[in-house]
Amino acid sequence: MQRAAIAGASGLTGHHVLNRLLDDGGFDPVVAVLRKPLHRSHPRLREKVVEFDALSALSPVPLDVAFCALGTTIRKAGSKAAFRAVDHDYVLAFARWAKQNGARHFLLVSSVSANLTSPNFYLRVKAEAERDLEALGFDWLDIFQPSFLLGARGEARPVERISQTVIQSIQFALVGPLERYRGIAGSTVAAAMLSRAKSADEPGVRSHEWRAITELAGDP
Repeated sequence: MQRAAIAGASGLTGHHVLNRLLDDGGFDPVVAVLRKPLHRSHPRLREKVVEFDALSALSPVPLDVAFCALGTTIRKAGSKAAFRAVDHDYVLAFARWAKQNGARHFLLVSSVSANLTSPNFYLRVKAEAERDLEALGFDWLDIFQPSFLLGARGEARPVERISQTVIQSIQFALVGPLERYRGIAGSTVAAAMLSRAKSADEPGVRSHEWRAITELAGDP
């Protein structure tokens, strides 16, 4: 039995992670750290509503593993600074809180092509979060690096729906070195994260792109 926490449970991938954690009898309790309540009832679910810059105010919650699916877009956040606050600062705040509460395994949804020297601000921030997480010294750190995430979101994003259609139409052409850029369902990423949480072997830092994610999830 593992004691788990999740941040980002209301997002595309995060809500699939939460569903799997609750459906799997191997996680108890499941602590969802949220800025807004989910209003969801489950005997193993514990909701902790808090601003992420005030996580230290939460009472101690013993943990073994933590899942982070926090993420936004620059457009939704409103500025580069606001985007970085979510995709870097809040991720690190959650990770520090999880480690202080005993978590030895941390699993993050990041992005393919995350790179500290990328000219793309989004990808630089993702890489900075990965780097700074590694410095925290979790026994196991798994970084999932999907490309375009497929699936229905709780919010309307018309442009993204069009992009999903385009990505799915060209999947067959993304082969060899390009397969890492294939779109992947948020539910598949969630399945891979749960699989990894239940089967972690040697301690260390591991990154997972499209091929590894689909294999962990058991997708063909």
